[in-house]
Amino acid sequence: MSNQHKNPTISFRITDAERKQIEARILASGMMKKDYFVRSCIYNRICVVGKKETIYPLVQTVNALYLQLLEMQKAFTTTGDIPDTLPSSEDIRELQTEYTNMLTAIIDLLDGAKYLWEGDRHEQQS
Repeated sequence: MSNQHKNPTISFRITDAERKQIEARILASGMMKKDYFVRSCIYNRICVVGKKETIYPLVQTVNALYLQLLEMQKAFTTTGDIPDTLPSSEDIRELQTEYTNMLTAIIDLLDGAKYLWEGDRHEQQS
């Protein structure tokens, strides 16, 4: 069994009341529990809390991706004939996936912030 590769597991603790609410939603959805959790995590609206502790890790991740992109740019634009320094197509594909995932998350976060901001604006107008 040690030769089998399994996908990573995500777990978290919840209260009994939260568990009952989640299970009721899963039952109402008609989906399998796994599918419900995956879809909820990927497609539900994200509520942004504008704290330094929330934003700073995001900035660090974007900065790390930026530095990786700069390294690739140097490798492609270097005038020397050193083919070993060019990133492999797998490296490029991996970076593209990281960028796509991060940019999608940022767009979702900003969309959630817009949703909250519009809600505050509508409340103030009332």
